[in-house]
Amino acid sequence: MPRVPRFLEPLAGFGVTFATMFRKKHTEQYPEEKVPTAPRYHGRHQLNRYADGLEKCIGCELCAWACPADAIYVEGADNTAEERYSPGERYGRIYQINYLRCIGCALCVEACPTRALTMTGDYEMADDNRADLIYEKQDLLAPMLAGMVPAPHDMFPGADHADYYRGEITHAAPEQGEPYDPATGS
Repeated sequence: MPRVPRFLEPLAGFGVTFATMFRKKHTEQYPEEKVPTAPRYHGRHQLNRYADGLEKCIGCELCAWACPADAIYVEGADNTAEERYSPGERYGRIYQINYLRCIGCALCVEACPTRALTMTGDYEMADDNRADLIYEKQDLLAPMLAGMVPAPHDMFPGADHADYYRGEITHAAPEQGEPYDPATGS
């Protein structure tokens, strides 16, 4: 490479500036126009539900044990005949994810035996209050879809927990309660 004379060295430093001055500018119009995330992007967590509305989380705490950042807190409780939140013996009574600690590694998703925990493409989690970045169970639960019945309610008549895990329950039974209507929100 030829040596630049000493008196031209300051001008050579501006070469990058001059080279980029006339390029077309690439401007993102965020937040008005949101760019879709990559298909495997690790965003906000979601606690999933079965097709009848029961929760998939069984309160096993494997996600909390797998978390290297200690960002997940789970407290399980037993289902009773009066209050059933999941098809198994237990459910996650308290479920918290601290997004001030979460590193987005998805090891919690890999550890979940019932696929109750997944990650969405939602990346807008900034807040000016630290306490609001600790998501509770109601913040993490998947939205109710048409035909689901809000928990607690009995399992599908004639089904056991294995039928749920195999995906054989595809809708709520009339005996389980009044189904959710997205138009009215109840």
